[in-house]
This record gives sequence, C-alpha cells and structure tokens, in this order.
Amino acid sequence: MEVSKNRLEVESEIRDALGIVPSFFGSIPDQYIGAEWELFKSLELGETLIPNKYKELMGIAIHSVTFCRYCTLFHTEVAKLMGATEEEIQEAIHYTKMSVGWSVYLNGTQTNYEDFAKELGQVGEYVQSKHMAHES
Repeated sequence: MEVSKNRLEVESEIRDALGIVPSFFGSIPDQYIGAEWELFKSLELGETLIPNKYKELMGIAIHSVTFCRYCTLFHTEVAKLMGATEEEIQEAIHYTKMSVGWSVYLNGTQTNYEDFAKELGQVGEYVQSKHMAHES
C-alpha cells in the first residue's frame, strides 16, 4: 500500500512542476491535496490519449459554457503554451457557440429523440457510402 505524501512533499512537487504553488492548491484540505495533485498532474500536465493542446481547447470550450472566468483564462493561457494559435482558440469558441445553439434549439423545440437518432443513422450511412464510393 502506497504511503500518502504530506502537504510539504506535495507542495514541493507542485513547485518543481509549476515554479510556484498556486493559491488554489493552498486551499485544498491536507487529506485531499495529494490526490488532487496526482489527478491534476496526470490529466493536465501529462501526456494522455488526447494531445494536451486539444485538451486545453476543450477546456476553453467547456468553460465558455460554464462561465467560469478562472478556468477560461487558465485553459486559454495553457492552450497558447501548448501551441494553440489565436485562430484555433477562436474556432473552439465558435464551435462551442454553434453546438450549444443547436442544443438549445433541439431541446427547446422538443425534437423527438428517437427520430433524431434514426435520422443521424441515415446521415451516417449516406456519408460513409459516399466516402467509400469516392475511394473506389
């Protein structure tokens, strides 16, 4: 069984990775700081299945909808550090606006979900057959 690290050890790791211990880590209770840092370190800083630049663009999109200015700022700045261009950031925001707009419309008009799913299947089959014919 792994022995959990104390706050000073965790803060030393944070400082080593980020240069400082951001104040938002300082308010995490001692019993959770180790787990929160491990999660942050693996998902935010680590290489995962989704490249970091794309995770940050997703973060911008998510927090544009949640209206969290802290998270929007955080993910925008980290996206830039990960190589995202201003154009990519704008595209992520515009895609989110468009997608949320359709969600509002479909839910507001109470579009039949089963019909929607069936039509989506039909579109997928058509696009796939068109793509396959194009490759032949």
